[in-house]
Amino acid sequence: MAENIEKVKCLIIGSGPAGYTAAIYAARANMKPVLYQGSQPGGQLTTTNEVENFPGYPDGVTGPEMMMQLQAQAQRFETDVRDGWITKVDFSGPLHKVWVNDTKEIHADTIIISTGASAKYLGLDSEQKYLKLGGGVSACAVCDGFFYRNQEVVIVGAGDSACEEAHYLSKLCKKVTMLVRRDEFRASKIMAARVKNTENIEILYNTETDEVLGDGQVVTGVRVFNNKTGEKHEIPATGFFVAIGHKPNTDIFKDYLDLDETGYIINVPGTSKTNVEGVFVSGDAADHVYRQAVTAAGTGCMAALDAERYLAAKDSTFEVSTSTYN
Repeated sequence: MAENIEKVKCLIIGSGPAGYTAAIYAARANMKPVLYQGSQPGGQLTTTNEVENFPGYPDGVTGPEMMMQLQAQAQRFETDVRDGWITKVDFSGPLHKVWVNDTKEIHADTIIISTGASAKYLGLDSEQKYLKLGGGVSACAVCDGFFYRNQEVVIVGAGDSACEEAHYLSKLCKKVTMLVRRDEFRASKIMAARVKNTENIEILYNTETDEVLGDGQVVTGVRVFNNKTGEKHEIPATGFFVAIGHKPNTDIFKDYLDLDETGYIINVPGTSKTNVEGVFVSGDAADHVYRQAVTAAGTGCMAALDAERYLAAKDSTFEVSTSTYN
C-alpha cells in the first residue's frame, strides 16, 4: 500500500569501505542517507585479519575493527544504518524503487550501489576452514602478500590476474608454486612470459588442489594432484592464494544498469554515474582492476558528491554543502 512506502533522499546499498565512506559524505551534506548493510555487513574486509596498507593506521588494523570504526563514523553524522539487504529493484521510471527482504518498499531520490564483488574460491572444506581462521588462505596477494615475506606459497589460477599476483608474490616470497589446471595459461602471452621467466616461480601444469593442509590454526602445505595421471603429492607452504576471479554482486541490477561481460557495473568514466540518472556506483561493484579498500573508499566519496550534485541540480532548494569538501 502506498502509505507504507518509505521515501528517502539517499539510499546506500551495501557497506564496506565504499558504502560507509559514501554515507559519511552524504550525511555531512544533509542527505539523510539510509544504508542497508547487506548479507555481509562490512563487506570482504571482515574476513581479513590484518590490514596494513590503509592510510592512517601506522600499526595496522584488523578488517572487522576498521569496518566497525567506519560504521561508527557514518553513524556519528546520523546515517541510518540498517540490517537487511535489497532483493529487488525497479529503475524503469523517474522513481527509484527498491524492496528490502522482498517485503518493505522504498522510493529513493538517489541510490548509491556499494554491493562489492565476491572472490571465487575452490570450495574445499579445508580451504574455507583456513580462510575463516585467517590462517593462510587469501584471494588478494596485494593485500596479504606482505605477511609471507621469505616464505613459500602456492597460488591457483591461470589468467592475467593470477599471473600478476604470482609475480607480485615472487618479489616477497622465497618461492611461489603456481597451479595451472590445463596444459597452458589463459593469460595473455606477455603475462604468461613474465611468470615463466621469474626464477622463483615454479609452474605445475595439469595440476589441481586436493586439500589445503594445516595444523588446525595455520596452513602448512597443499596436497595437489595431476589431472592427467592422478598422481598426488604435497607442497610445503604457509600461504595459499586463490586467483580464479571475482563475481560482482550486481545480479539484481542487470535489467536496468549497463554491465560488462563479467557483471561489473559500467560507470561514466571519471564519475560514479551509471546509465540511470540518480543511480551511482562505488567500490568493487564497478572496479575490476584495483579492488583495494582505499580505492573503494575513494569512489564512495565520488558517489556521494555526484549524488549531492544531482539533487542540487534537480532541486534548487537543496544546496550543495561546502562542509562536504572539508
